Amino acid sequence: MSGNRVIAIIIVGLIHVALGYALITGLAYEAATKVLERVTTVDIEEPPPPPPEDEPPPPPEPQPETAPPPPVAPPPPVNIATTPPPIRTQTTIPPPAPPAIRIPPPAPIAPPAPPPAPPPAPSQARGASPENQGRWAGQIQADYPSAAYRREEQGTVTMRITVGANGRVEACSVTGSSGSSSLDDAACRGMQRYARYRPAKNAAGDNISDTLSQSIRYVLPD
Repeated sequence: MSGNRVIAIIIVGLIHVALGYALITGLAYEAATKVLERVTTVDIEEPPPPPPEDEPPPPPEPQPETAPPPPVAPPPPVNIATTPPPIRTQTTIPPPAPPAIRIPPPAPIAPPAPPPAPPPAPSQARGASPENQGRWAGQIQADYPSAAYRREEQGTVTMRITVGANGRVEACSVTGSSGSSSLDDAACRGMQRYARYRPAKNAAGDNISDTLSQSIRYVLPD
């Protein structure tokens, strides 16, 4: 291959590269068409065959002048942003979850109330009281001490007596003297011998002992 052909091929290749770059960068289609026409009209001549060795080489033929390729305008600068535009993101806050509803467990069923207690029985408590007092008091007064009778002693004897659960006098003591020891002693003896009482009772109605005061009056007959 001759040097002219190689040069022509290189030029054609450069032109094709320039055309491709012009097409990529947006050059006018019409300018690219004109350049292509000029390139395609370049005549490439084959060199003549070499002369035989015994003949002198012919004089070189004058080479036609080839027009220089038209100047190619550089592509306009392309501004490529290296930093992408910021992307604004909006955070969507989800609505708050509704409060949890807690259902309390059902209250335990209360046991039935016990039946009301029966009202307490009325208290039967009472103190001891004389029974047939007129009869036994007359017996005590009729049993007049003979010594006191001779001395004409008379008066009232006050005693503190203890009545047992059987209603009889179990103990006697003089708390108010009649002035005569004979009458005082006769009064306590008569109370323990003749006196009868309804015994005292507690709240449940049981007989109990009780202490109370009793008086006997001695009077001389006319």
